[in-house]
Formats: sequence, C-alpha cells, structure tokens
Amino acid sequence: MEKQAVDMTWQERREKRFERWLDTSEIKFNSEDGAKKYKERCTRMIKAIKMEVPDRVPVHLAANSFIAYNAGHTLKQSLYDYSIIYPDWKKFLEEFEQDTNDAPGFFPARVYEILGNQVTKWPGGGLPDNATLQNFVEKEYMKPEEYPLFMNNQFDFGARYFTPRTWTAFEPLAKLGPLNSYQGLPNQLMSMALDPDFQKMFKKIQAAAEEQAKWGAVMGKCVGLSRAMAFPPLAGGSFLAPFDTVADMLRGTHGSVMDLYRQPEKLLECLEVLADQTITQTVAMAQNSKSPICFVPMHKGDDSFMSVKQFEKFYWPTFRKVILGVSNAGLVPMMIIDGSYNEFRLKIISELPKSCCIWTMEKTDMFKAKDILGNSACISGNVTAAMLYTRKPQDIKDYCKKLIEYCGKGGGYILSLGSGIDKCDPANLHAIVEAADEYGWYK
Repeated sequence: MEKQAVDMTWQERREKRFERWLDTSEIKFNSEDGAKKYKERCTRMIKAIKMEVPDRVPVHLAANSFIAYNAGHTLKQSLYDYSIIYPDWKKFLEEFEQDTNDAPGFFPARVYEILGNQVTKWPGGGLPDNATLQNFVEKEYMKPEEYPLFMNNQFDFGARYFTPRTWTAFEPLAKLGPLNSYQGLPNQLMSMALDPDFQKMFKKIQAAAEEQAKWGAVMGKCVGLSRAMAFPPLAGGSFLAPFDTVADMLRGTHGSVMDLYRQPEKLLECLEVLADQTITQTVAMAQNSKSPICFVPMHKGDDSFMSVKQFEKFYWPTFRKVILGVSNAGLVPMMIIDGSYNEFRLKIISELPKSCCIWTMEKTDMFKAKDILGNSACISGNVTAAMLYTRKPQDIKDYCKKLIEYCGKGGGYILSLGSGIDKCDPANLHAIVEAADEYGWYK
C-alpha cells in the first residue's frame, strides 16, 4: 500500500512534488527533444536543491523589465500594451538559455488605475514615462493601536481598514460595520447595493475584472510558451517572513522600528499569529502548483536594518517556524536576501535541516556564504545589478567562473542574479549563460 502524505517524512513529501515537477505528460513541446530537455533542466534544479552534484550548475535569470528593453520597448509600454508582452517574452526565452523560468513579471497598469492602487508607482502612474522600475509606496497602513483589530480578525481588518487605505476604489468599505459574523450579512449586502458609493465601487470592480482578464490571458500564454520551450516553472507559490509582512505591508519601516521599542510584546504576538497563518496559506496556495518552490522576498532582516540581537528575537524565530512548516509539506522555500547577511546571520540560518531550502544572495559575500551554508542549504546568486550595469561581459564571465568554481564545488549552487534588473547590456546576461556552459560542467 502506498504511503499517505501524513505518514511520510518531509523529504518523502518533497520527492512527490519533485515527481510532479518532472512530469511532462501534460506538456505540448515545440520540439521533438522538448521532454528530454525539460527533464534535464528540472533534474539540475532538483539535484542542486538536494545538494547533490548535477551534470552542470543550473542557471536562472530573473530579468524583470529587461525583457521589455531587450525587445526595444519600455516598461510603460509593457504595463499598458499587453499585446507586446508575449513576443517580447518569446524573444527573451529564445535568446537566453536557462534551466527554469515562469512568466514576465509585468502587472496590468490599467487595473491599478481603475481601482486606485496607492501602494505602487509606475511609469505613467506617478513616475515619469521613462522610469525603468516600479516603486513601492511604504506607509503605516495599520496604526500602532490597531494590532488587536488585525490579530482578532484579519479578514475584517483587511476589508474595512487595509483595503480602503490602499485602493481608492474600495474606500466605501470603511463604512461597513464589523464583519465578525454571517448573521446580518444579507442586509449589509443589500444596503451596499443601494448606496451610490458602493454602486460606483461595483462598477469599477467590474471594469477592472474585465481588464484583468485580458492581461491574464496573455500571461497564461506566456506560461504555456515557457513550458512548450522546455523551461520548468520556478515559482509554485510565495510568502513573506512574518516580520516583513508587518514592516513591508502594515506598519512600514518607521512604524515597525518604533514597535521594536515601544510595543515589542504586541509585535511578537502578532508575528506568531502571522506565522501560523502564513504556513496554512502558503501550503494551500502551492497545493496544485507544478513547481514545489515558494518565492520569499526578504527585506527587513538584513545587516542595515536591525542588529543580530534584534534579528534573533524579532525576525528569525517566526520566520524559521514558517520555513519549517512549509518545508514539512514538501515545498522548497527560496529565500531572496535583499541587502546582505553578515557572518553571524549566516550562522544562524545555517541551523535549518539540510537541503530544506534555497538561499539567494544579493550583496552577501557568496564565498563566505558557501563556507557557512555549504553543508546546510543550496545557495544561489549573486551577479548584482550594479555589475551588470557597469562591467564588461568578460568581467561578468570571470566573476561567474569564480562563483562556479567555489560555490559550485560539491553541488548545491544555482548561478543566478542577485536581484532583478531593468536595463543592461544583453551581452552581460549572455556572459552568465556562457560561463555556466564553459565552466559549470561537473566531471
């Protein structure tokens, strides 16, 4: 009798997800050797994650808005004209040989305009038309005294407080009474339907949904193209460290720093609530995904934001809890460390179960990361955006050679960027791929 998931170890659950990742039975490839190429690429990634030695160091390029500029377009054009996204994505996939890829990360700007998004600025939406990256607008979207409201009923807080503060179209929701029970809900909905403010809101939602569907159809084609061209998908889900959820989305940098000192116990209580919720939501999100990897952008735990002592108290305990909870379900958290982690932080994160996750470095010393994490986890990175903007292709290739030779020793390494990019010399990205092909083969 086959083991049930509840009776498996986390490694056995992960193997089941790896099998699904490798499966090509439902993919229609563009070439006769598509299935073979797909499995080769996917196997490289799996072996790297498991800290085994693949045939070659795998490569991944998180190109972001470079995809538009590589095709002669601007970021603004890609955010407003969905018709150019698919051909631009096709051009990128054809030109840059990689071992995994998903879809371009463009969002539908018109949807943001219709609904009045307040947390993002983009070219044509608060930024100059020639801006190459979108900006996040960080504010205290949750007030210091609202921790109890958030923790007691996150849906109610999200509906009546957070959403009206971050999307102008949803400001009427702030007029609602507490959403704590199903009782009285029909009457609330009928009252909303008669309220002119809510009628306007519903019309905007309808318009935004129609626009979102147009964008979604294009993104679906891009995902299909990636698989047809034998690129295994990378992201099967995403989550944030509990502290980053508070500091990025709710309290902002200023508010979260104040809370470290003014109400630390309330902050810690909230982080525990968020940790349990994050595990549940992440596992549910990734349940039907082909890829087992969960993308985890990290922002406020780096060297420049908090001390090691604060990291050990406020950041790591609940983040570790989430990583272990998600890994226990057979998923693979892929952390993106924005900024840098010093030796002390690297030693702290090295204590996780072997091969349960991936650590992608932006500015962290990759060679020190290999020394400390080399027996603990797969590491990834760190060709930085600054290098790609300022260096020559040979410089990039030489640096990648050093990364491959040192960080790739014994397996457990993925050659990748340290962060997303916008404009750079395409030859520099080609140099990364060429370095892997010239120096990355294991003998």
